[in-house]
Amino acid sequence: MSTLDHIDSRLLEALQKNAHLTAQELGELLNLSPSQAGRRRQRLEEQGLVTGYAARLDPMKLGLSVQSFVQVEMASHAPEAAKAFAQLINTRTEVISAWTLTGAADYLLRVYCADLAALNRLIHDVLLPHPSVSRVQSQIVMNQLKTDAPLPTR
Repeated sequence: MSTLDHIDSRLLEALQKNAHLTAQELGELLNLSPSQAGRRRQRLEEQGLVTGYAARLDPMKLGLSVQSFVQVEMASHAPEAAKAFAQLINTRTEVISAWTLTGAADYLLRVYCADLAALNRLIHDVLLPHPSVSRVQSQIVMNQLKTDAPLPTR
């Protein structure tokens, strides 16, 4: 873990809110010259604290009206079964993130689908037929109270 000073923390907070900030704008926010702000950003990128820049899209405007969290329990915990399941979910664009877990579920998938029928197809035609899957449970998001927030930097 890198040690961040107060200026680094403020710079990372600013970039998480707006990745398009120029060195000039960062400098103004941080009371630094544009070249100092640019060097700090470059150092944080080189250290791997900034792993990339991405646009946030509106799922509803893309026709993705159903967000769901899908818990998957595996019948087999053999390494090859886990690898095969990971390969499967990596091919599915509906699965936007996946985690391995402790507890009853082995995996938690965050999924966006066009509608309930598409979610049903994903569960019944893709996930459940996988030879290593024993159980799937989904929770449909009714309302997202807090959007994906920036990471705390302090």
